[in-house]
Amino acid sequence: MHMVVLMTRLMLVSLDDTAVFPGVPVTLSLDVGADKRVFLVPRRGNEYAKVGVVAEVSERIQLPGRGVAVSLMGLHRGVPGAAQTDRDGILRVDVDERPDPLPSPSLTRELEREYRAVVEEILELRGDDGRLSAFVRSITHPGALADTAGYSPDLNVAQKIELLETLDVVDRLKLALRLQQERLTELNVRKRIRNEVESGAQKQQRDYFLRRQMEAIRKELGETDGSVIDEYQKKIAAAQMPEQVQRQAERELGRLERMGDSNAEASGQSTVGRHSDIDRTAGNRQDLNRRIDRSSHRPKVRPDVFGWCSRRSRDPWSSPHVYRSLARPYRARSARCRHHESSDHARRSR
Repeated sequence: MHMVVLMTRLMLVSLDDTAVFPGVPVTLSLDVGADKRVFLVPRRGNEYAKVGVVAEVSERIQLPGRGVAVSLMGLHRGVPGAAQTDRDGILRVDVDERPDPLPSPSLTRELEREYRAVVEEILELRGDDGRLSAFVRSITHPGALADTAGYSPDLNVAQKIELLETLDVVDRLKLALRLQQERLTELNVRKRIRNEVESGAQKQQRDYFLRRQMEAIRKELGETDGSVIDEYQKKIAAAQMPEQVQRQAERELGRLERMGDSNAEASGQSTVGRHSDIDRTAGNRQDLNRRIDRSSHRPKVRPDVFGWCSRRSRDPWSSPHVYRSLARPYRARSARCRHHESSDHARRSR
């Protein structure tokens, strides 16, 4: 037994880059004649959507001049079939009307609850006053609830057409939930970025007011930028830095002085830090020079202990042979060395 599908011939109205859903009113500048219903089909370029909406003519409006407009209310989905032009030149199409069936509550209950929660969170981020949330809660049919995703301005035409072409109610509700979750994620990212920007701006404002307060306090205490510069000049002079380090410190100090009041306080912190590093480095070097005396730390070792002597020099530290002699093991003085020492002693006695 074959099921007979009754087709309805309706006037075809194409909507360029626009999708109308069931339950949505729309006004078009269009003359429908005496027709009570029309078939609205989205079109992108030269391609029509696979599913359209059967709409009822609710009102005819006479525009100034000879224009005519109609107010339409979407009823339910329909699948277009064969189309042909009638004797009046109007394109009509055979439509398989597909009203939404009511699925089992066990299949849609959890999806409906999750969808409403996501939509309410989106509306809260949007600054809803509660009316839209109440409207969403008032929708009881799962198919109509899923179609509310098509009202969102954040969905593009392709996503709306995909939602319109999903005839199964459960699949449509799953698709609507996924689209709304993507919207929620995007809104959360935008909110986080906006909060970070606002927080950074507020921090800059707080820092600015704190700097101004510190400047006012310093002026009351008689501490000006000049006193700070003088203090660093005294530190540099007392540090007894090497010449190259002192020139660099004076160059940085001059840069700090040229920066002025607010800039010196705001962006001169790194320069002050460099001055402190220079002070610490100079102080450490000065302490190191005081603690280390190379001549005092030179080992007091007799040259002949290592079995080396020379007629030319009695100072082993001035001769390159010291490294060779230091590497030799200890041995007693030779007779030749004792002869040289006795000769030297005799000459000094004379």
